[in-house]
Amino acid sequence: MPDVPQADQADQEPPVPGPAPATEAELLAYEYDHGHAHDADEERERAAHAAMKVRLARLELLAGLGHTSAGTAAHHLPAWLRRTRGETRVGVVIAVLAVIGLQWAIPVNLAFQPRWLLPVVSGLLFVLLSIGNPKRITRESKPLRLAALLLALVLSFTVAWSVVLLVWRLAHGQGPPNAGQLLLDGGIIWLTNVIVFALWYWEFDRGGPAARAVARKPHPDFLFSQMTAPELVDRDWEPGFVDYLYLSFTNATAFSPTDTLPMSRWAKLAMMFQSAISLITVALVVSRAVNIFT
Repeated sequence: MPDVPQADQADQEPPVPGPAPATEAELLAYEYDHGHAHDADEERERAAHAAMKVRLARLELLAGLGHTSAGTAAHHLPAWLRRTRGETRVGVVIAVLAVIGLQWAIPVNLAFQPRWLLPVVSGLLFVLLSIGNPKRITRESKPLRLAALLLALVLSFTVAWSVVLLVWRLAHGQGPPNAGQLLLDGGIIWLTNVIVFALWYWEFDRGGPAARAVARKPHPDFLFSQMTAPELVDRDWEPGFVDYLYLSFTNATAFSPTDTLPMSRWAKLAMMFQSAISLITVALVVSRAVNIFT
């Protein structure tokens, strides 16, 4: 019986080496990445769970259950839906003082006469409001509410008077011959318009700052982006004057809502009116300035 030829040892394939054992550094890196991913998953689950609690609490509040013992702290209501310490007056103080200062910066031919009357009335009303709520705006009363609305009316009359005079003078070719002075006058009126409308939004949203502090009205007139994503903001967040100032500024520059939506009819009409005033002011001032430059 013939011998079966055996394969040459050199022709045999070498054994495939197995994977090299992981080093200690690689094991530590894997454990860190795996633990980091696990922590991120848990954080997302906690955020989703907190957002669900907020939405359930809002539903219970709208259904009339928000003032029960089960619908207060246990359901994690956001600050804009529950009682809070109230908003500080610092932002409003700066805004009102800025408007009073801008009244003195407006040229004489665009200001209401006598020139001192409206700034003095605004200052007296503001002092009265500061005495009623010196630090935080939490006290609700009809005299204080009337004084606040009267202050907003006086400031609104100031900017309306200047806008009408500016438009009339530009339409009749009586504007300042200097383009720089025209742009400065238009900028002062535009900025005053932004601050005044911010005061209106701040005073009327959900009944005003004092009503918001006691959570008297659950339905917002302005839907801020923080209200639509409660899991991304602190639960103590609530809209303050700076938020309404930002709303007024973006509406005056974009001529339309940006990230904050008007929910009530009065809010839509107010934003529409502000956009119209801003558009007319900017269009006339810029076109006249370009005409002077050329």
